[in-house]
Amino acid sequence: MSDLVTEVKEEKKNYGADSIQVLEGLEAVRKRPAMYIGDIGMKGFHHMIWEVVDNSIDEALAGHCDTVKVTIHENNSITVEDNGRGIPVDLHAKEGRSALEVVLTVLHAGGKFDKDSYKVSGGLHGVGVSCVNALSKYLKVNVYRDGKVYEQEYAKGAPQYPVKEIGKSDKRGTTVHFLADDSIFTVTEYKYETVATRLRELSFLNKGITLTLTDLRNLDEAGVPFSETFHSTRGLIEFVEYLDSTREKLIPEPIYVENTKSTIPVEIAILYNTSYGENICSYVNNINTIEGGTHVAGFRRALTRTLKSYAEKSGALEKAKVEISGDDFREGLTAIISIKVQEPQFEGQTKTKLGNNDAMGAVDVAVGEVLNAYLEEHPKEAKLIVQKVVLAAQARIAARKAREMVQRKSGLSGMGLPGKLADCSETDPAKCEVYLVEGDSAGGSAKQGRSRHFQAIMPLRGKILNVEKAMEYKIYENEEIKNMMMALGVRIGTVDDEKALNLEKLRYHKVIIMTDADVDGSHIRTLILTFFFRYMRSLIDNGYVYIAQPPLYLVKKGKEEKYCWTETQREQIVKQLAAGGKEDSVHIQRYKGLGEMNPEQLWTTTMDPAKRTLKQVTIESAAEADHLFSMLMGDEVAPRREFIEKNARYAKIDI
Repeated sequence: MSDLVTEVKEEKKNYGADSIQVLEGLEAVRKRPAMYIGDIGMKGFHHMIWEVVDNSIDEALAGHCDTVKVTIHENNSITVEDNGRGIPVDLHAKEGRSALEVVLTVLHAGGKFDKDSYKVSGGLHGVGVSCVNALSKYLKVNVYRDGKVYEQEYAKGAPQYPVKEIGKSDKRGTTVHFLADDSIFTVTEYKYETVATRLRELSFLNKGITLTLTDLRNLDEAGVPFSETFHSTRGLIEFVEYLDSTREKLIPEPIYVENTKSTIPVEIAILYNTSYGENICSYVNNINTIEGGTHVAGFRRALTRTLKSYAEKSGALEKAKVEISGDDFREGLTAIISIKVQEPQFEGQTKTKLGNNDAMGAVDVAVGEVLNAYLEEHPKEAKLIVQKVVLAAQARIAARKAREMVQRKSGLSGMGLPGKLADCSETDPAKCEVYLVEGDSAGGSAKQGRSRHFQAIMPLRGKILNVEKAMEYKIYENEEIKNMMMALGVRIGTVDDEKALNLEKLRYHKVIIMTDADVDGSHIRTLILTFFFRYMRSLIDNGYVYIAQPPLYLVKKGKEEKYCWTETQREQIVKQLAAGGKEDSVHIQRYKGLGEMNPEQLWTTTMDPAKRTLKQVTIESAAEADHLFSMLMGDEVAPRREFIEKNARYAKIDI
């Protein structure tokens, strides 16, 4: 994505070739793609779409576009179409060629680097559509501008002919069609939900813009492709209501903060619910700052100061006789923070932590003013929030005692490890992995089949506690959760944050969830992932959590045996082994439980690093992940039923 810039000056009326500034060439993109788009896997592959969509969002933020259409074609090529001004096509004085070609072939070339052309522009890296062009087998761009249609095609970034006029049209805007180069990317198929999640997010963050996603790979019985339209009229207010739609509200309407007078425009929506978690999603110039930063610090500071002052005046804290901490004010809180910064400075492990100091003050002032007024004008809601804070403080003290009890009994204080843990001999955490295995039977097979040198096995009995519905202190009393924490060696609570996870003594850098391939196995996996997401999030953020992929079938004919992980594989292998004969001569064994495999089979298919497939658990969108976990595991039944009905077409009955 490109650096998002907020500029106070009035924009130029003429957006032409002179607005395009060239910073550097396109040389190393194909040689080192990960430097420009993050990686060449799933994340970088989808990043190609974000780069093009961001250009269209820039036009919308500048007030020249209100519609963006994204199409996923049958061959996984992508079309992004907008109704903006159209990329300039006239001659670029410095380069001596069309400005359109400059934008498509020169890295860091674009209108957003000329601060008079765009007041606001979106993205993170500033490599833009030229990077997409360099990493595409084929790219075609059509520009509708000044009543004419222009076109240019490229192959691996190289223009196939000069920009040419191909007709006349009353339309205006830019259409980019590209096919990512499969010789560069390790992934070649776009995930619909990943694209839909980002477009939905952009519609909330940029109210008034209509974004449409159409998937030509997914047709209904009438041959009509699956399509969704995302449009928000109330922006962050709708966003926070969407995230909390699966929870019971504590206050009826969101608290809305908007300050566009400052050099740093601030927009925030706040909602309290009856749950025990905290969910703050923050954005800078449409970038999801998953590691937070100064804007989040400013929000927390204002929230704590304002609520504490009100609670003290009301006398509620004196009656409760309990010490309140900053965490208590955020229990049951869902908030969306969106700010625009002229020159954002990002830091942190994934470069998604804002470092601009002036952002803290801007957010602090904006939140303090609005929240003060809200509490005075809504005494009923204010009382409910303060009561929630007091209960949170009481629960926090109980949770701390429960945590300390677990941690005193754990290996952290020299009292050993859970009895069921079969540990490995290696002591370097970077080389060690632990399998969290469903049931004693599968645990027994895993213990016999593993490599004792670097693989540990932790069998779990039955289903762990659903942490989405439980108070925190109850979680640490759950036997299976206690055993997991003891096995991992982690401690919850740091000097700065008593809810943060301290990874200093983490004993394994691969935590692998291995459950049966049935409904119960899926439920257990979801319960464990919910616990990790809510209470051990940094395990996921650091890339330590994986899901094992045991085979679904063993297909045999005579002495020949093949394992299959998907239905498609099974069908192909059956035909292959039948080799023109009858398919009923091929024996198919369906593995519903890990315990059905002997130790050697489990090692060969699921645990041998040379042959196994592991899925790494990542969080593409923290907001969407929060919504999903609360919907699947929370108290509200209606959203879960709606989700099941919507996704029923993907379900298969396993008899």
